[in-house]
Amino acid sequence: MRMMCITAHPDDEAGGFGGTLRLYAEKGTETCVICLTPGQAATNRGGAKDDSELAAMRRKEFAASCEILRVTRSIVLDYPDGKLYRQDLYRVVCDLTLHIREFRPQVILTFGPEGGLTGHTDHSMASVFATLAFHWAGRANRYPDQLSGNITAHCPQKLYFATSDFSLPDRAPITLAPATAIIAIDDYFEAKIAAFKAHESQSALWPRFEGTMRGRRKQEMFHLAASTFSHTSEIETDLFAGTSDSEPVPNAGAIAG
Repeated sequence: MRMMCITAHPDDEAGGFGGTLRLYAEKGTETCVICLTPGQAATNRGGAKDDSELAAMRRKEFAASCEILRVTRSIVLDYPDGKLYRQDLYRVVCDLTLHIREFRPQVILTFGPEGGLTGHTDHSMASVFATLAFHWAGRANRYPDQLSGNITAHCPQKLYFATSDFSLPDRAPITLAPATAIIAIDDYFEAKIAAFKAHESQSALWPRFEGTMRGRRKQEMFHLAASTFSHTSEIETDLFAGTSDSEPVPNAGAIAG
């Protein structure tokens, strides 16, 4: 089985999805994280002299974090941090669609369109790009020039948005989607914390992140945004529930959650 996580910045993979990524890696799931930017516009600079040096630093930190989370494939793209809303939507979705067709995940994780707990614009755009790529990867009339050799259309079976049952008090108001899946990460909570701390350039954020996480239940919550099959209203405890190893028929309709 294969799971793909699409994020905006290095450290998102740990902060938003780290426990789940490590849990499924331990179950033998192949995991892939695609980070759209190298995070070169971060407020916390880690001593970097310029954006290029910070980007290089954060790529290394991302790799270290993904190693802790036992991610099978980790990729950092070169879109500009803080400016995803200015990018050509069709081009970004093209990039993600190709990665989906190559990796062929059953499950895709990303942020919700509200931008996650921080409401970050880049997180919102990552959600938009990932959602379109989820729907378009299985359609042979989307980016048909990609379809040659071993690259064929691929329909992922489930799309989840990260969500939560709390908000950050000093941020602009956000409206999160209701949780339809709750993943217990008790055994992998410390790995999540360690992966976040692999981002040494962001050490100023460590105390708040760790304090927030340790003050809450050891779980990660998700909202099922789309599925290639019908599902019940019961809270899921396995993101692969109902999925199959066999390839769905390309162009199969997705059911909005």
